[in-house]
Amino acid sequence: MAYERKDNSGSIFKNANKNEDWHADARGSALIDGVEYWVDAYTNTGTKNNSEEKWQGLRFKKKDSQPKKESSPSDITYDDIPF
Repeated sequence: MAYERKDNSGSIFKNANKNEDWHADARGSALIDGVEYWVDAYTNTGTKNNSEEKWQGLRFKKKDSQPKKESSPSDITYDDIPF
């Protein structure tokens, strides 16, 4: 029986490719409301009541998302000009 990811669940694993301090400590994926996301996890220390307690910060990014294309002057047509 093949593995089937359940909705609103995911998994992360230690980032073996972490080369810089700003890289995620762990990476993985999740299925949220039927949409696949990449998950990056960062281990942080402190800031709550000036404690040294460690906590995880998460960042989600849709798997199919692409950077938005910047429009260039050649993309503007005469219909776009309001006068």
